[in-house]
Amino acid sequence: MWQAHYIRQRLLALHPGLVVEINAMLTQGDRILSASLAKVGGKGLFVKELERALEAERADIAVHSMKDVPMDLPHGFVLAAVAEREDPRDAFVSLQYASLSALPAGARVGTSSLRRESQLRARCASLQVLPLRGNVQTRLRKLDEGQYAAIILAVAGLKRLGLQERITAELAPEQSLPAPGQGAIGVECLASRADLIELLRPLNDTSTQWCVLAERQVSRSLSGSCVVPLGAFAERQGHRVRMRAFVGSPDGTRYVAGSAEADFGGSPEELGTLVAQKLIAGGAREILAALAHDH
Repeated sequence: MWQAHYIRQRLLALHPGLVVEINAMLTQGDRILSASLAKVGGKGLFVKELERALEAERADIAVHSMKDVPMDLPHGFVLAAVAEREDPRDAFVSLQYASLSALPAGARVGTSSLRRESQLRARCASLQVLPLRGNVQTRLRKLDEGQYAAIILAVAGLKRLGLQERITAELAPEQSLPAPGQGAIGVECLASRADLIELLRPLNDTSTQWCVLAERQVSRSLSGSCVVPLGAFAERQGHRVRMRAFVGSPDGTRYVAGSAEADFGGSPEELGTLVAQKLIAGGAREILAALAHDH
């Protein structure tokens, strides 16, 4: 809802006199809180119902967290804008411990993400990593009740909800590589709506869009879904973009990382494909095949 209101405010500032109504919808991803996303169908759960509303003309645009948007949009839909990115890092949140390294052996750490779980287990094998679902407030409540010694959340979500004081430590990408598109907001509409595409164009941040396209290409090249513990993070530094990515097994025992650089003016998909090829050369296909077999 914060993201929808943010896009509404941006549109009203750009187009005085425009009428923008918020049409709140509860999606399947919001309803099923008893199981991990990987088990109930992946990230598309947050997007499909919004796309149906666009098709039925019950809504003009849909606002998404880019990390929830499946790698391939259905035919007839387009991402008209990717807004400027908030902090893409993961946050370590704890009442007792100052950092990941301060956690004692056997400490209970909550996360809903296979990507975070894989990295935690690879780096801190002595921790108990346990599932944690629900909205941000629900997750924080479970921490406050003592169900976990620490939880891992997205920095962007906490900042947007005015909860940044709950962040104990921001995890550097070296500690926890973000998900493709993490911290970025995407606006989707029907490809046939040239009027909307034009209206939304000024919302697009070219640096964010380029980096997010590159990150999503890594996942696409490896046929990524919620079931795959995968991180990809592209950072623009002047005219160059540095991309890092990893694929791991959920238990952290197998872990392949790769990186590459490219010119910002070039093709984001080429950089994403190059990094994906490095992961494949390192054994990513074998990790993914084992995952597919388990599911």
